[in-house]
Amino acid sequence: MFRRAGLAAPLLLIIGCTAAVAADGDYPARGVRLIVPLAPGGGNDILSRYLAGKLGELNGQRIIVDNRPGAAGNIGTEIVAKAAPDGYTLLMGGSAQITTNPILYTLPYDVQRDLAPITLIADFPLLVLVHPSLPVHSIRELIAFAKARPGKISYGSSASGGGTHLTVELIKSLTGIDMVHIPYRGAGPALADLVAGQISLLLNNPLSSLPFAKAGRVRAIAITSAARMAAAPDIPTVSESGLPGFTATNWLGLFAPAGTPHDIVLKIHADVKRILAQKETQRWFADQGMDAVGSTPPQFADTIRADTAKWGKVIRDSGAKAN
Repeated sequence: MFRRAGLAAPLLLIIGCTAAVAADGDYPARGVRLIVPLAPGGGNDILSRYLAGKLGELNGQRIIVDNRPGAAGNIGTEIVAKAAPDGYTLLMGGSAQITTNPILYTLPYDVQRDLAPITLIADFPLLVLVHPSLPVHSIRELIAFAKARPGKISYGSSASGGGTHLTVELIKSLTGIDMVHIPYRGAGPALADLVAGQISLLLNNPLSSLPFAKAGRVRAIAITSAARMAAAPDIPTVSESGLPGFTATNWLGLFAPAGTPHDIVLKIHADVKRILAQKETQRWFADQGMDAVGSTPPQFADTIRADTAKWGKVIRDSGAKAN
């Protein structure tokens, strides 16, 4: 199902492509569509709208955020994989859509063949969130509570096989706890159900979760990074809170259809790097608990290869399946 072809093919295509679409020195000459493959309200959506506004200001063209949720992000990803390689349809892809979905699903496209990585924009940990009715305040208490009630705690995720799902599966495999997985069509709907008490637990990005945690509508008991987050220093790490040595992060990055002219790929990368260097943007990222990256296309390709291997092992070891 999953072919381990390297990312060299799309990179060679974008470097060597001269026939498919000529690079336009005036790019962008019209509006650009940025596909978000998950529902509105999640971290992918929030970051995409922030970046779209900044890119629009920089280039004088509207960047239209187009949410296309469904099939764990595969529907929106397919739109970009099959779009014209002209730089006018882009994807804000998460680590799950790019590194784990090809393992879990039979796809009508090949991520490594049909998408060109432009830049890894943000790296971020996940907050471990519980509904306030759940009587746990640390990972240690959560483990004890779950072990006493196997199969009784429900946890949500942004999609089957996504980072929020697999990180819980990793915790389950390390601790032996048993919880029921409920997948959603994005982090936004999952967070809404946690706030409403329809599920008990959710791992989610700080970008969309921190306001709810600070308002007391959910309880953040830990964060999956190696160090505490400057935006919420009172939240301990998972390692501190009961699972020593544990860390896990996710990322969001920008992609174009394979074959997009190299000049356009480099223009988009340069524009994003320019935005990420702005002090206002750096403050915004820090407030959201994210690290701005801005890697080059080859560097991003290396990250994708490494994470595909890492999370592939988690899938095999945990037996995680696409629901």
